[in-house]
Amino acid sequence: MNKSTEARPHYPDYPKPPFPEQTQELPGSFKLMDPKPDHGEQSWRGAGRLEGMVALITGGDSGIGRAVAIAFAREGADVAISFLTEQEDAADTARLITESGRRCLQIPGDIADPDRCRQMIEQVVKEFGRIDILVNNAAHQDTFETLDDIPDEEWQRTFAVNIHAMFYLAKAAVPHMKPGSSIINTASINADAPNPGLLAYATTKGAIQNFTGGLAQLLAEKGIRVNCVAPGPVWTPLIPASMSGEKTSKFGANYPLKRPAQPVELASTYVMLAEPMSSYVSGATIAVTGGKPLI
Repeated sequence: MNKSTEARPHYPDYPKPPFPEQTQELPGSFKLMDPKPDHGEQSWRGAGRLEGMVALITGGDSGIGRAVAIAFAREGADVAISFLTEQEDAADTARLITESGRRCLQIPGDIADPDRCRQMIEQVVKEFGRIDILVNNAAHQDTFETLDDIPDEEWQRTFAVNIHAMFYLAKAAVPHMKPGSSIINTASINADAPNPGLLAYATTKGAIQNFTGGLAQLLAEKGIRVNCVAPGPVWTPLIPASMSGEKTSKFGANYPLKRPAQPVELASTYVMLAEPMSSYVSGATIAVTGGKPLI
C-alpha cells in the first residue's frame, strides 16, 4: 500500500438518525443520551496551540462546552468550566482536563444572575491570575408551537442566559485581558435561518451575532479579538431536554450530511479562534452547519 494512502486520516462514521425516541428534563445530561455524544474524549490530540493560556467556558460540563474544554486542555490551557446544576457531568469533564495535565476550576451557578457572572470572572482570576479566553457558550432553549404558548418568564430567561450574560461576563473579563486575548460566542444557524418553534432562542442567537460584531470593533484597540461560531444541529443534552421524543429521533436528518454534528466536530473551530495564530480574525461568524449555508 502507498505510504500516502496509509497516512490518510480516518473519516469518522458518526451515527445518523433515526435515533431512539428520548426526552430529559432541562438542562439534561450527556450520560443519558442514546447514542452517547462524542466530545473528543478518545480522539483529540493536542499540539500546544494554547500553551500557558487560561480559559473560562460557560456550559463547559456537556455538549459543545465539554468538547471545547477537552480540546483546550489538551492544547495546553488551564480551564474553568461554569455549569448550572449537573454536577456529575461537570466532575467528569474536570477529570478529563486534569488527566490532560492542566488545572481545572469548576464554577456552579446561574449566569442569568448578573452578580454571579461577575463572581465567576473573579473566581477565575483569583485561581489562575489571569484570563485569556472567554467562551460564552451556555444557552437555554425550549420549544413552543405557537406565540401564545410562550410564557413571559420563558422569554425573559432565554434572554437572560443567552445574551445578557454575555454582556456581564465580557464586561467583567475585559479588564483582566491582555492583547492577544479572545472572546468566542456561540451563536447558531438560527441567527440567519430562525426555527419558528424556537422563537426566543433564535432571537437571542441573532442578537449574539450582532453583539459579536459590535464588541469586536469596541475591543480592537485593546488587541482583544471577538468572534462567534454558528453551529447547525449538534447532538447535545439540550436536544432531548427541549424537544419531543419524535423530533429528537429525527434530529439533523434534514441537513446535507443527514445527521447532527457530534460536539467534537465543533471543537477545532473554537481552538482556531482562540489560538494566537488567528490574530487577524475578529468580528467573524464561523458556520459549522454540515453543508447548509447561512442565509
